[in-house]
Amino acid sequence: MDHDPSRTSHYIGNEYYEKLIADFSGWQVDENEIADSGIRDACRRLLEKEARMLDEDRLDDWLGLYAAECVYWVPASLGGGDPRREIAISFDDRRRLEDRNFRLKNDYAWSQRPKPRTARTVSNVAVFKTDDEASLMVRSNFITTEFQAGDFRTYTGWSGHRLRIGQDGTYEILVKQVNLIDYDQNLRNPSITL
Repeated sequence: MDHDPSRTSHYIGNEYYEKLIADFSGWQVDENEIADSGIRDACRRLLEKEARMLDEDRLDDWLGLYAAECVYWVPASLGGGDPRREIAISFDDRRRLEDRNFRLKNDYAWSQRPKPRTARTVSNVAVFKTDDEASLMVRSNFITTEFQAGDFRTYTGWSGHRLRIGQDGTYEILVKQVNLIDYDQNLRNPSITL
């Protein structure tokens, strides 16, 4: 029987964690930055599309941008560290992301009543090569504003995306790490996907 990551999380284990930590350590170095404007523009368009889908509450389409074995990671420490040993605001595998989407779409998601409205801005996109020719690392800054029931919240920081390049030249998201500038403050339990 083939493994279905949406039903189990067997791909998250020590080997996965070791690779994740290695992939997200020391990757933002000038000599690894890709200057090709076509590659950077394709990555920028993907990040803008992701932001637009979240703003439009198209959660299934948003999750369609991700690989079957993926992670959405919001660390509660500077730069992420080791999610096995450090607290994370979110550390969701594919199954958990599908659970989250299901919960946010049903009528019992009390934190989503009234439905929040969001606007996301993505900027300063930089692309970095990795030791794997089929993968890239992308850094971008973001501002997400949420309005719900007369209350505004703003989330600001930078994201690191690990992307895999498919045979057809399209990209899929393997990991999204959201680094909030106020990661060590009271975030009032964010109920939106950042």
